[in-house]
Amino acid sequence: MTRSVIRLVTSLEDHRIAQLAAAAIGLALIDAAIPLPLPGVKPGLANIVTLIVLARFGWATAAWVSGLRVFAGSLLLGQFMSPGFFMSLTGSLFSLIVLAFAVRLPGRWFGPVSWSVLAAFAHIGGQLLLARLWLIPHNGLFYLVPLFSAASLAFGIINGLIAARLLEELPDTQPDAPR
Repeated sequence: MTRSVIRLVTSLEDHRIAQLAAAAIGLALIDAAIPLPLPGVKPGLANIVTLIVLARFGWATAAWVSGLRVFAGSLLLGQFMSPGFFMSLTGSLFSLIVLAFAVRLPGRWFGPVSWSVLAAFAHIGGQLLLARLWLIPHNGLFYLVPLFSAASLAFGIINGLIAARLLEELPDTQPDAPR
């Protein structure tokens, strides 16, 4: 019998993505443990990591981190393939699409805070659209838009401010990251 050795080849980029995804997953688990008065209103703490990754390493890396967070977080919370998983996935996809355009806006006026607000609105917009099309086929759902919009604005600003502060404090490991 011959002994075969499987050699896994990973790059520094793979390790970076795994570490950042682990941080985002940890924050997502903390987020899930915070009791909130209304279903669907969460601070979105993991989005702080996504914003930092977007600013430092570009959109593709941020998309990897966000996708890994959604899948691993749903597995750890026992929500994989549940409606909550699809709501999270849809919100994440809508946010990433908006962020792909937002990072191209002039850096003089747009940064982590505005990105965060835009992503928060896209996230809740995607979730409301999916909920309307799949879970709650009634236009009464849209009466919640002002409430969810206020929460998106508040948490978008807070998360963006935290990300901006952390970007100032953290050492710049890759100054010329492609976006």
